[in-house]
Amino acid sequence: MPATDTLTPPAAAGTPVEGSGGLLVEIDGKVVPNYAATMVSFDEGDVVKGRVVRIDKDEVLVDIGYKSEGVIPSTELSIRKSVDPADEVELGEEIDALVLTKEDSEGRLVLSKKRARFEKAWRRIEAAAESGEPVEGTVIEVVKGGLILDLGVRGFLPASLVDIRRVHNLDEFLGQTLECKVIELNRSRNNVVLSRRAVLEEERKEVREQILGRLQPGQVVEGKISNIVDFGAFVDLDGIDGLIHISELSWSHVNHPSEVVSIGNTVRIKVLDIDRDRQRISLGLKQTQEDPWQRVISTYRSGDVLEGTVTKVVAFGAFVEILPGVEGLVHISELADHHVENPSEVVEPDSKLNVKILEIDEERRRLSLSIKRVEGGNMPMGDLGEQIQDAEASAEGPEESAAGPVGEGDPPPPAVAEASSEEVPPTPPPAAEAPQEDASEAEAAAEEPAAEEPVAEEAQAEEASAPAAGEPVTEEGTPPAADEPEAPSED
Repeated sequence: MPATDTLTPPAAAGTPVEGSGGLLVEIDGKVVPNYAATMVSFDEGDVVKGRVVRIDKDEVLVDIGYKSEGVIPSTELSIRKSVDPADEVELGEEIDALVLTKEDSEGRLVLSKKRARFEKAWRRIEAAAESGEPVEGTVIEVVKGGLILDLGVRGFLPASLVDIRRVHNLDEFLGQTLECKVIELNRSRNNVVLSRRAVLEEERKEVREQILGRLQPGQVVEGKISNIVDFGAFVDLDGIDGLIHISELSWSHVNHPSEVVSIGNTVRIKVLDIDRDRQRISLGLKQTQEDPWQRVISTYRSGDVLEGTVTKVVAFGAFVEILPGVEGLVHISELADHHVENPSEVVEPDSKLNVKILEIDEERRRLSLSIKRVEGGNMPMGDLGEQIQDAEASAEGPEESAAGPVGEGDPPPPAVAEASSEEVPPTPPPAAEAPQEDASEAEAAAEEPAAEEPVAEEAQAEEASAPAAGEPVTEEGTPPAADEPEAPSED
């Protein structure tokens, strides 16, 4: 329908008096007021201006300069439902109204305030949709799937487009005035779809560029945890999000980021890397905390024994945490003295035990640990003399061996065999003149047999099978065979 804001008075039935502005006319030689000049001329569908002169419970009376006052029913005041006329207009307020009918069955002039706004709103919305400029509207309803905004027409704002992130409580927007972009418009269906997210993203684009220009790798900043996912946590840096990968959350092993941070937490993080082309920021949380490896390097050395907790059992061994954030590997070969097929046979997660540090690899940040070297199953290979002394100190008095009693002056049990991971069967004591494998070269030279005699290993083999039954041993200090009665020495 055509609409006009300029109202032209009807032609006067006489000659206007010059200088009266059309308010006086001359009729039959008499000058009379031109009442027609005070009346507006309009058609149905036109938009006219008027002044509110009365507010009733279900209607509003408006003076538009016509011969009678126009009536606006309460249903034609607003696009809201069940409104109170006193909430929509005030006495003396000048408003726009669309002429619905010049004279209804009761002879009244019927107007509509909401349709006048509708016509103006459509022209404004169409212009905004074409130019890409945002429009403003007040949230009047929360419906399933989004919000209804009063733009003069009902505009629908989907929940997914209310904010950059998903909004869980839409009721908090009720009554707020929001700035949105028109993304869909259909006049025939009176359909307007809006997006507030498009406005926010455009605003934040400028902010992101400023932040990216300000941030530098290595810089420590503060931010708020905005979201948590399986692979890390996002941090809001006052307009742009950065990612803390799960591996950068803590020096300790992290199963899920929620173990370390929660949404809404304010954290100090270090900028690790910036991809300005893709507008991505990599952040680190553990870098703002003390590196426990520095404590390991400055405090511990190879050979130290300390308590740890088994964190993980794998096919090739077990990982043991000796300090929060520091784990070492006990290889399967270092779990026990005996052969281990499956590490879970020996250790289990969360168990506490003592471990010995075998190696500290500072560059690769790796620890090699051992369990069997602490529990006494095997001795670390060291000075042979110290091993023999330790073995002698542990022997209190003579012991019975497979070859017979061990007396004073007999060689101690082989300590080296105890220090290795292989079991060495007991060996019959050699002849007195046979050199010991672990003795010094001087002792071997003093007791070396004649050239035709067999070497020590051959002598041991011969002694194992000799002497014949009933024949005494002739060498002084050498015990007889285990199954023969002891014979007196030649002395």
